[in-house]
Amino acid sequence: MKLVALFFPKASIGTYLVAMAVAIALPIFAFVTLLLLQLEDNQRSTLRRETAQDALALSRIIDRQLQDMATTLRLLSSSPELENGNLASFHERTETALRDNTLFVIAVDHTGQQLLNTRRAFGTPLGKTANIPALEAVMASGRIEASDVFRGRTSGEWVYNVTLPRKNEPVAALIITQNAKDLGKLVTTEGLASGWSAAVIDESGHVVAATGPANLEPGTPFDPRILPALIASRGVFQDETILPHMLLGYAQIPGWSWKTVIWGPIAQASILSTWRFLIIGGVALVLVAVLGAYAVARQVRTTIRDIADMANRMGEGHIVSPVETSVIEANQVAIALSNASFDRSETEDRLRFVMHELVHRTKNLLTLAQAMMRQLAKQSDSVETFRAAVADRLEGLVRSIELLTSEQWGGVSLRRVVDIHLHAFPQSREQIDISGEDFVLKPDAVQNLGLALHELATNSVKYGALSVPQGRVRFEWLDVSEEDKPDALLRFTWEERGGPPVTEPSRSGFGTTVIKAHAASAFRGTVEIDFRPEGLLWVLTAQRATLERE
Repeated sequence: MKLVALFFPKASIGTYLVAMAVAIALPIFAFVTLLLLQLEDNQRSTLRRETAQDALALSRIIDRQLQDMATTLRLLSSSPELENGNLASFHERTETALRDNTLFVIAVDHTGQQLLNTRRAFGTPLGKTANIPALEAVMASGRIEASDVFRGRTSGEWVYNVTLPRKNEPVAALIITQNAKDLGKLVTTEGLASGWSAAVIDESGHVVAATGPANLEPGTPFDPRILPALIASRGVFQDETILPHMLLGYAQIPGWSWKTVIWGPIAQASILSTWRFLIIGGVALVLVAVLGAYAVARQVRTTIRDIADMANRMGEGHIVSPVETSVIEANQVAIALSNASFDRSETEDRLRFVMHELVHRTKNLLTLAQAMMRQLAKQSDSVETFRAAVADRLEGLVRSIELLTSEQWGGVSLRRVVDIHLHAFPQSREQIDISGEDFVLKPDAVQNLGLALHELATNSVKYGALSVPQGRVRFEWLDVSEEDKPDALLRFTWEERGGPPVTEPSRSGFGTTVIKAHAASAFRGTVEIDFRPEGLLWVLTAQRATLERE
């Protein structure tokens, strides 16, 4: 307590408000200082990561293009025309398939001699392919490869090849070629900051395609000072000597010898001067906040005293009227206190009513229990029989009371009452058919109907249809009102069949009293019981008003 008193001495609300303003401001300024130290590093790290991701995204675009070309070569390599050596038909089919594309197909023999080229009509004299080293490398490796960019002899343009080696003759390899400027349409700086460029670089370090302010043409050597550093699968390159105030990101195209690169200026605004202004402005704002807190404290102090006076008068048992202040929340508290003073009076009246109702219901339950035990005592031949009978009936009564308690004695649906009492006999649930339109029962009807259902089910399990697996029970209720009579009537039917043969008992026990006399009296109706040989039939006809909650 002494430690608490040291840090939180007795003081006015104004002092605490001023201290709170200062206590909030100081950690904020300390946090801002840490931000000043870390913000620039975080921005650089984010820029480096995003640059590497952008380069990777570009590499995936180029990879899809190369993979599509490789897939086209595989399909063409297995064409029947090529297998049968019908190059003319192969040329015609391939040219038609690629007519709307920027791709061209070349077939060469093992020396590099072109056998056909879809850039030219079939039969046109052709020379050897212009990139013999790339062809030899593919023949040696035995796999599909992309060549470096080179000047094509047939097209006269900068082109690149994707070559598929074949072991068949006379076509030793299939080549699909494309102009570098057509590939350049896929190289875009969309999504990059202003002033950034992008390029695709082949294995020898020449630009295949590029876009952006750098304006690099196909075949142009990329900066040889940078290329040796681009050895990882992806990453960034930054050197103030080679690329002053610039950042370069790169990514290796998986499965190919090419790389993609993007580079541009680091547009990092200076934040130091901005934060200086913020700190100076923050100090000024704290001073203003301290003055404002003191002014607010004076007003709040008056408001709190008025609310405290209301609370004191309420504690003395008075009904208080709300005070009017300039603080909205305080007005809400004042209204709540005023309402609470009225509610307190109403609650006391309600408690008296609840106590009276509790006494009334308790007396009814005790009266019912006493009558039940008197009847059972007359019919029991031993203490054990009496104890079991009482426990069984009380269990059924408890189920009804638990249902009513869960609904605050406001009534329970008929379907739920039926389900909860038949739940005590789970082994017989499949043997009972229940039907009828559901409605809400009065509290007294819940207890009385529950007692009757419990007796009927207990008797059936012991002696009737539910005592054997093949027995069936039908329980239903119907509206049997007549048009010329104002009172609505309900008919409840419990019908058993498929059980042991039924004989009428020689004497009436407590169960018979419950399902007949008690049920008829409780619902101001009539009960019919027929001990038919094929099964018990119990019919209760009662006024709906005695059962349904309004």
